[in-house]
Amino acid sequence: MHELILGGARSGKSRLAEQLAADSGLLVTYIATSQALDGEMSERIHEHRQRRPAHWALIEEPLSLAAVLRREAAAERCLLVDCLTLWLTNLLLCDDPQRLEAERDALLACIDFLPGRLILVSNETGLGVVPMGELSRRYVDQAGWLHQALAKRCERVLFCIAGLPLAVKGQLP
Repeated sequence: MHELILGGARSGKSRLAEQLAADSGLLVTYIATSQALDGEMSERIHEHRQRRPAHWALIEEPLSLAAVLRREAAAERCLLVDCLTLWLTNLLLCDDPQRLEAERDALLACIDFLPGRLILVSNETGLGVVPMGELSRRYVDQAGWLHQALAKRCERVLFCIAGLPLAVKGQLP
């Protein structure tokens, strides 16, 4: 099963994804896309690490997500990616302007063929006002388009708010 979990900041989406992964009965590999670029992000990363079971595998990959998914996906494994919007941010800020399109296309091309369970976590950014800056608007646009494309490919899409999941596509777990 492939599933997409969307929600705002501190909505409970990561905790939900971690619980689903833990309950899957599969070997779990956590794929982190964040980078500890400042003290606040370092603290967030530390909080996530403390919360996860020690026996879960961890791969930190800020850019080449599709390559990691193709390499790690297996029938007996659950891959948990947290989070796609950080991954998009990393690509938007990358020196190579073509990298975002190439990596996004690679991700969308491989999703349908990945064995095992895949849980994708991402921030829903389309519920607020349109940002004033060009980079912020590009970010919101790219996140929205990516979410739409992934939602078509996933069997289940959940929206998390106040720690509660809502089924947008498929059934609640």
